[in-house]
Amino acid sequence: MAEISGVVERIWRYPVKSTGGELLDAVEVDGRGLAGDRLYAVRDGSGRFGSGKNTRRFRRMDGLLRLSSRLGHRLDAPELLDPLGSPVEDPDAFLRAYLEREDVALAREDAVSHFDQLPVSVLTTATLDRVRAEVPDAVVDERRFRPNVLLRTPPGTPPFTEDGWFGREGRFGDGVRLAFVRASERCAMVGAPQPGLPHAPEILRAVARGHDNRLDALATVVSPGRLRVGDPLVLTAG
Repeated sequence: MAEISGVVERIWRYPVKSTGGELLDAVEVDGRGLAGDRLYAVRDGSGRFGSGKNTRRFRRMDGLLRLSSRLGHRLDAPELLDPLGSPVEDPDAFLRAYLEREDVALAREDAVSHFDQLPVSVLTTATLDRVRAEVPDAVVDERRFRPNVLLRTPPGTPPFTEDGWFGREGRFGDGVRLAFVRASERCAMVGAPQPGLPHAPEILRAVARGHDNRLDALATVVSPGRLRVGDPLVLTAG
């Protein structure tokens, strides 16, 4: 039996990986994910992409979360905004000065995906409220967890309800269908400072303590379409 799990409250797109994103009223979703999401990244001279951590593919570049980016209706060139929210005229020159690295530049995705994990992240208000309750002195905002969709869940919905979605499909409105796979493994970025959000390492400790360092529902795209604020999410039978 199908069930309505909630309604889309906010849609987030992050045109440049590891920077702040833009709020959208609606967006096209294709097989890759939200159109334009993480389509660009800051790449260094060795081909590694700017992130909040060091791995074989990613290089830690502190300060990226203090920036933000937007695409609007264009996918051919992102607009980069400085920590005060002002557009920068030359993104590459700005990044080199800001990061104090001469080998960085914005790079559009090519053969290798810029996604850390799966294409779409959905987070419920029930889960977000639990984290807030665990660390009442911290500023807990969905931007810390970088979801694509914040889903407003009905009163009484248990936290971490997303766990029950894994292995199931969900339909938003009359179009987009996702296959939910697993949760994101969280890292120190959830407590990193960004505009309006001070440093708060206790948030990661709360997520680790309360839910084994996992938070949200990651999904692949089954059917493309247009995603809108206000769309209900209807889950298929498990």
